Amino acid sequence: MSTISPVRHPDLKSPSTMTRRAWWLVGLNILIPGSAQLIAGNRRLGRFGVSMTFLLWTLVVVAAVLFFVLPRVIYGVASNPIALTVVQIGLVAYLVLWVVLTLDTLRLVKIVRAYPRARPAIAALAVVALVATTGVVGYGAMVAGVTRSTIEAIFANGQYKEPVDGQYNILLLGADAGPDREGLRPDSLSVASVNAETGATTMIGVPRNFERAQFAPESPLWGAFPTGYDCGDECLINYLYTYGDEHPELYPEAEAEGSSSGIEATRDAVSGVTGLEIQYYVLIDMQGFANLIDSLGGVDIEVPSRTAIGPITAPDPLYYVEQGEQHFNGGEALWYARSRFDSNDYDRMARQRQVQEAVLTQFDPSNVLTKFQDIAAAGVQVVDTDIPAVMLPGFVDLADNGRSIPITTLELVPGVVDTLYPDYDQIHALVRSTIATAATADGG
Repeated sequence: MSTISPVRHPDLKSPSTMTRRAWWLVGLNILIPGSAQLIAGNRRLGRFGVSMTFLLWTLVVVAAVLFFVLPRVIYGVASNPIALTVVQIGLVAYLVLWVVLTLDTLRLVKIVRAYPRARPAIAALAVVALVATTGVVGYGAMVAGVTRSTIEAIFANGQYKEPVDGQYNILLLGADAGPDREGLRPDSLSVASVNAETGATTMIGVPRNFERAQFAPESPLWGAFPTGYDCGDECLINYLYTYGDEHPELYPEAEAEGSSSGIEATRDAVSGVTGLEIQYYVLIDMQGFANLIDSLGGVDIEVPSRTAIGPITAPDPLYYVEQGEQHFNGGEALWYARSRFDSNDYDRMARQRQVQEAVLTQFDPSNVLTKFQDIAAAGVQVVDTDIPAVMLPGFVDLADNGRSIPITTLELVPGVVDTLYPDYDQIHALVRSTIATAATADGG
């Protein structure tokens, strides 16, 4: 008689044999799903289960190696809706297989033949292992599905674009469309200029009250404003968003390309101010930004001085935020970033940057994984962009490469440049030199 015959054909009248056999089968099912069927049940099912188990293990090991050796491949899979669908289907199929194998193992165990005192422990081990393993696989399938849905909801369909002069220039707009505002307009304007080789990033801040923005001759706004944006009164750069929306005929292709006339007018203005060709935009809804912060569990901010919170038109502030480290929920962080009571736009710009940096700092993997579904749902509400999904692997790779390099900041504010009567030769030279300096920064 072979050594495995007692397992396949046990002495059913021996509680001792049946108890040992039960522990072995349950243990084997946990270690190598399908192995219990190979030695004691349906060998065809067992071979299939073991083959699928080793395939899953192989894919996990390959993915882990690639993450450290060629991370861009993993980023490509994680940002490709088709690949994510395949991953999700594969994980769900394995989850179902695991449940079938566990239930079949419990059938093979013939638990009623084991010692009575051992039966609850054997059954509990099998159930706990099933819940734990299928929970992990099920969570992976959920993450793949939510990621796919989020990418499809946020990112555009489009083609790969080459960098311009070695840089990717992305317009970042903070849209202030709260309940006390009429319409949507950019409350925060900046350009993230990312070096296509190193990932070194320069953040160029443009005040919303920058005046006399200029346009390139090929811009649709050149005809109306050949000498710069002049509306006859206080002509702030963020007013151009509304102007563009009121004149959709200027940018007839905008909507089809995942943008809007207001965004394109603002892009042309910021491009004229900075002298940079801007490939993409990211519009961040500030009200939705508060929901994102809530999904992260709040944000910790080091407040440099006692700050009044409230609209500029109020006779008294709503409240004060004291100096020192403060923990804000989404609504509090939004007010801290937006408040202009006893303050000005330049102070507010500094606070907005502070909140943005704090959120990025606390956007760590452990935080994201434990709250992934809420964060993804908030992200759909927060972000609108024309960045195509095909660019995501490269951008994630650049972000990873540039993580150790400090962000270089250039704020085009009074004292640095004249925002009322801009000297564009000076501004463009300053932008170019700042980007050049950032590109050679050492993150070591």
